[in-house]
Amino acid sequence: MANIKSAKKRILVERRNAAKNKAIKSKVKTAVKKVDAAIAAKDKAAAEAALKSAISELDRAATKGVFHKKTASRKISRLTIAVNKIA
Repeated sequence: MANIKSAKKRILVERRNAAKNKAIKSKVKTAVKKVDAAIAAKDKAAAEAALKSAISELDRAATKGVFHKKTASRKISRLTIAVNKIA
């Protein structure tokens, strides 16, 4: 356990930031799962609606620094391609 005041503060700050990051990652995963479920059900309208919210969540995560900018871009690209493949 930390003895120095600044080290104790860092521990608290890291816990708070980890909780925020976990919440954002969870939202992203949920949004992506909704897109995947709509793709599996071959429901184009639902997939497009879910994709729109997933893109928003991924962009937010990239802006907050939870995901790297290019990681978010890659995930968005792959989801969009998958949705566009639905006949």
